[in-house]
Amino acid sequence: MLERLARPLFQKLLVDLPVRLLLPLRLNPDALTVAGGLLGVATAPLLYFRLPLAALAALLLSGWLDALDGSYARARGVSSEKGSALDIVSDRVVEFSVTLGLFLYAPGRGLECLAMLGSMLLCVTSFLVVAIFEKNSSQKSFHYSEGLMERAESFIFFGAMMLFPAWFAPLAWVFTALVFYTAAVRVFGFYFRRSI
Repeated sequence: MLERLARPLFQKLLVDLPVRLLLPLRLNPDALTVAGGLLGVATAPLLYFRLPLAALAALLLSGWLDALDGSYARARGVSSEKGSALDIVSDRVVEFSVTLGLFLYAPGRGLECLAMLGSMLLCVTSFLVVAIFEKNSSQKSFHYSEGLMERAESFIFFGAMMLFPAWFAPLAWVFTALVFYTAAVRVFGFYFRRSI
């Protein structure tokens, strides 16, 4: 939801310019994806060692590289299904790592973290199932169905959970509810559109 509103400005200021600067280097876009994934994975040990500001910085850099890799691949004309698959897997690894880090920060948070993981599993399943069956009309490699909770909203919640540990439980339950809601809206919308 926020991505639709903020993406044009974010794209112009923080993606298009770096893409133009990186083009002469002829990097493999997958290297950007892997670097973003590794930064996201770093959030778990950083949270374990109680370095929430460093974890948030790693997460934000990870998200920036995640936005950069696809634009860079398209600008170079080297978009590929393999790159798209790597990007999707990297995103899930980052989300798992953040959730693991939030648990490691305070292991008493097990139920909330499990609920968050369950909601994310259902949401990504709904996203991929709809992507398989809907015709793609975007510049992405597959149909992208927007929802209430997307990457930007998730990162805002993750950041708040890192910076305000006393508010972790209510933030985690609201996050879980919103992610379940996003999955339900996507599935029901797809199902009823298809049955008309």
